Amino acid sequence: MNRTRFATLLLAPAAAASLAGCGVNSIPTAEESAKAKWADVQAAYQRRANLIPNLVATVKGAAASEQNILVGVTQARADATKIQLSGDQIGDPAAMQRYADAQNRLTLSLQRLQEAYPQLRSQENFQTLMSQVEGTENRINISIQDYNKAVQDYNTEIRTFPSVIGAKVFYGAKPMAPYQATTPNAEQAPTIDFGNSAR
Repeated sequence: MNRTRFATLLLAPAAAASLAGCGVNSIPTAEESAKAKWADVQAAYQRRANLIPNLVATVKGAAASEQNILVGVTQARADATKIQLSGDQIGDPAAMQRYADAQNRLTLSLQRLQEAYPQLRSQENFQTLMSQVEGTENRINISIQDYNKAVQDYNTEIRTFPSVIGAKVFYGAKPMAPYQATTPNAEQAPTIDFGNSAR
């Protein structure tokens, strides 16, 4: 084996080690990590955008169904109390029928309420909605924190020695921007409107 070849074989590992020391591999790794974390932030916001309207619609639907049942009971009770039957009217079959019909309507609406009671879920759905909103906001916050940490790691990597050499020579790397809220009150959860707010 000639000396040149032998020297090349000895220098190859040293060159690889010095390139590795210059951040040749760590810079793209840090960059890809930051990009992946940004995708997580976007996914968390998209989850919120998809989830909240569906949950609100579910709560509204359950509340409307329950309201119909409760309004029916209230109306049937009001109708039943309007019809009074005096002792003098006991012999009047038409008056007796009106009174019985009103009482039967109240009985039927109470039966509907009793049958629906196990499925009356607006409060449960509302609690689920609030839990999902809180969980979604937590996911967003964690995703933003993870992204900002990955950006900090990347920016530190491309600015510190010896990686700064590889960052400039091989990649022309530029710092990434951390996520910051750019709209007023962006850090607050969205307002959920059930259609009964004051106008």
